Amino acid sequence: MSVERIRFLNDQLRTTLTGGRAFMTPGIAALGPEAVQRLLIAIAKFDAFSTANDPHGERDFGMLGFEGLSVIFKIEYFDANFEFGSPDPADPTVTQRVITVMLAEEY
Repeated sequence: MSVERIRFLNDQLRTTLTGGRAFMTPGIAALGPEAVQRLLIAIAKFDAFSTANDPHGERDFGMLGFEGLSVIFKIEYFDANFEFGSPDPADPTVTQRVITVMLAEEY
């Protein structure tokens, strides 16, 4: 698997919400549409990846402060049928990417 390719695909999903599916938890939805829009922009701009929060270099997880709240995003890789993990997260033809945005307290 190519970490560089996985990183590229994860960045694409995180910054444009294309190349996968996006979900938000009830706590995020309760912030309202305008706040959610601002949050998605903040997540797209997030670049504080380090070996502490991104040990594999895939940019699949982040935690950030947003308007006084702690927010987490997590990207996961599923097979084409959403039944199991992807056999190769670097290959978008066999991978369904999902980004979930949640309040840290919902984790």
